[in-house]
Amino acid sequence: MIAFLRGRVLDKHPNRIVVDVNGVGYELYVPLSTYYDVGDAGADVTLRVHTHVREDALQLFGFLTPLEQQLFERLIAISGIGPKLAIAVLSGIDSRELVVSVRRADVARLTRIPGIGKKTAERIVLELKDRLGDVAAPDAGTSVDEPSGDRLRDDLVSALENLGYHRPLAEKAADAARARDGGAAFEDALKSALRELMR
Repeated sequence: MIAFLRGRVLDKHPNRIVVDVNGVGYELYVPLSTYYDVGDAGADVTLRVHTHVREDALQLFGFLTPLEQQLFERLIAISGIGPKLAIAVLSGIDSRELVVSVRRADVARLTRIPGIGKKTAERIVLELKDRLGDVAAPDAGTSVDEPSGDRLRDDLVSALENLGYHRPLAEKAADAARARDGGAAFEDALKSALRELMR
């Protein structure tokens, strides 16, 4: 079983990267947070790996942080949630926000993740609530953004979706643009988000 890889980014696409380890290319499925943070092709990268074995396939899932991997492995332990849906969950919500949402039983927030309906969100809360005791809480003083309360973020995400980008990508780009210049006007923030998507 592969549990860890260190190498160089050979190729990357949203939710999938190829890592060159001494001339061998490993394809890993990754959440968008990892995709954005691994760097461009040629960058050195170290990933935690979950090896998923099925009768017809062997798949690798890569993570930059222990928290992402912990949440992924707890998600796939839930009946009805496979590895690809677990990656979609981690791509649609920040890991720390997922922990907070589960602890608060915030089903409404979880249903805003693409592909997650009310029943699945309720199952995630029910199954994970008691399994997060050893998972670190968000840093003290760190506020977790509530997207519905942020008009600029909503407008940016909506504009990017109208341009054809999938919602998880649009949300990550909007968050990156706001982090870079939180006081920017909508037009400047949109340009910044588009630059982030072109990286």
